[in-house]
Amino acid sequence: MAEPTGFARTWRSRWQDWRDWRSWRARLLRKWRSSLQFRTVTITVVLSGIAIVMVGVYVSVSVGNDLFQSRLGQVELDSNRATSAAQGILDSSDAADRVQVQSLLASARSAISAASSSRLVAVFRVPGQDPSTAAPQDFSTFGDSTEVISPELRTAVQGAPGTQFWQSVALATDDDGQVAGIVVGSQITVPVAGRYELYIGYNLGEAETTLQFVQRTLGVAGLLLIVLIGAVTWIVVRFVVTPIRVAAETSQRLASGDLGVRLPVKGDDVITTLARSFNGMADSLQSQIKELADLSEVQQRFVSDVSHELRTPLTTIRLAGDMLYDQRSGFPPATGRTAELLHAQVERFELLLADLLEISKYDAGSVELEAEPTNLVHLAADAVEGLRSLAESKGTRLNLVAPGGHLDAEVDPRRIRRIMHNLIGNAIEHGEGKPVIVSVDSNETAVALSVRDYGLGMSQVDVNHVFDRFWRADPSRKRTIGGTGLGLSISLEDATVHRGWLQVWSSPGKGSCFRLTLPRTARGEIASSPSPLPPEDAGSDGTLPRLTVGEVGRAGIKGAQHGEGAVHD
Repeated sequence: MAEPTGFARTWRSRWQDWRDWRSWRARLLRKWRSSLQFRTVTITVVLSGIAIVMVGVYVSVSVGNDLFQSRLGQVELDSNRATSAAQGILDSSDAADRVQVQSLLASARSAISAASSSRLVAVFRVPGQDPSTAAPQDFSTFGDSTEVISPELRTAVQGAPGTQFWQSVALATDDDGQVAGIVVGSQITVPVAGRYELYIGYNLGEAETTLQFVQRTLGVAGLLLIVLIGAVTWIVVRFVVTPIRVAAETSQRLASGDLGVRLPVKGDDVITTLARSFNGMADSLQSQIKELADLSEVQQRFVSDVSHELRTPLTTIRLAGDMLYDQRSGFPPATGRTAELLHAQVERFELLLADLLEISKYDAGSVELEAEPTNLVHLAADAVEGLRSLAESKGTRLNLVAPGGHLDAEVDPRRIRRIMHNLIGNAIEHGEGKPVIVSVDSNETAVALSVRDYGLGMSQVDVNHVFDRFWRADPSRKRTIGGTGLGLSISLEDATVHRGWLQVWSSPGKGSCFRLTLPRTARGEIASSPSPLPPEDAGSDGTLPRLTVGEVGRAGIKGAQHGEGAVHD
């Protein structure tokens, strides 16, 4: 059997989609949530349909009742007339034997048929009378519909001579169907034979046909009215929703940065008033944003200019300070200590200027990446080796874990090296002499570096501010490697410019873990981070009972177990 063509496959797929009611239900739900016009038209049509159905049912029931009552009145008059005609014939006869009585009943039946519009007649002798040889036999022209004369109706007729009773029934038709009807019962008195029950059946087929015609007319008119209401509502709502949709699109463009976009102003209605108010708000926002942008530019230029201008005198001070620092051994103790303090603060001042210049570049949007294929394990190994002496002075053991991080990523190595140096340095400073784990891992879309320490950790309040500029968890804490309070802020900017993530987990008493996740390519997207956060050993106390640690270098070693804590994105 030949494979279906592309067109056939497309149609088959569409047919399967059409048959899949779940997909249509999901589409309708999405349409319902996203379209004001669809919701308005749907609600209007549904409510109008309910109202039309209720009115239609009321009209149908009213017309049906009216037709039935009208026909019932005619039937009662007709039956009464036929009964009176038959009884008149019977009363005027002097029949004395059975043959004469039988002939008399035949004449009465003919009179009933002539006086009424029905051919369904039944005559039964009332039970409980004295047997008589002159009494003729019961007869009926109901045929298969004789059973419609119910025992209840016969009991009522037998118990109340001179009273007329009726009952709604279903009469059989010639085509083996059924039609609505009425059976009217009363008593007649036959000479010599005694009392008889007389039943006349009336077919309501014409009334039922009329009612069905009315119902069909109401149904068609109701459907047309619902369609008309839906069309009118759609047109009217479209006139109202279109300006709202335009306003929504315009506000989105305004929010995305297109400050020059405005709503069209036409006429003097409420939509025009809204457009004028919106445009006035947009003008005000544009003016304020421009003022803020100008002020920000002035501030950025001021910071940049001050930083550049301070470099010249700082260089002079640095040269003089270095000279004094180199000769401090020949100075008195107080003077030597002053030279050491001057040297340390000048170095810190240089770091602050460098950080301020970097922040001003980010604020000005003038940062450009110099991306190249780089192995993060090599960068991490270099950063660990560069901070080994600081770690040894703190009694901290540095460990590099690289189970799957040997694939290159397109990054700016200078900026990534700066992030690593900052994160590892902070871990050493706050690690309380416990081990620091630096791990590198990768997956199909990303490469991740995490720095885990087992120090005091931070509360959730501190975690929420850890990337703020000039913020410190403990300002009174003595720092070995200085610090300006801008390191993590710059690291976050470096990660962002790489389209990456810099996240932190921390828990008091359990330490902290910073995770840097970068896309494998310069314009790539991160599907997920290959490194877990919270870290797998979040429950560890720093003794590393489940961690196998190898030599620090360019080879990878193993990871640890799960824990709990707070994640800050």
